[in-house]
Amino acid sequence: MPGIKIRTKQEGGLTIVRVLITHPMETGRRRDELTGQIVPAHFIREVTIEHNRRTVANCELSTAVSKDPYISIRFRGGKTGDKVRVTWTDNLGNTESTESTIA
Repeated sequence: MPGIKIRTKQEGGLTIVRVLITHPMETGRRRDELTGQIVPAHFIREVTIEHNRRTVANCELSTAVSKDPYISIRFRGGKTGDKVRVTWTDNLGNTESTESTIA
């Protein structure tokens, strides 16, 4: 089941954002052990991280990323109480977004 977990903290003038995304990240090359059929590709293409509606990171992913990707970034200018939003889109057109407050 899809999901996004965000952890934020302030450290030395930087805001640290840690993101864990629940996603199968299938390459399209693996065979199902029971049926022998190829499991269709299903992977995250793009992850965007915004701070107060300003993009601070735009990550392009591919099939080379493992299941349940973890992303960590640092940026300047964040303050306690500001909003951080994480949005992902996969190759099937699915998308998910969630927001957190900087601690």
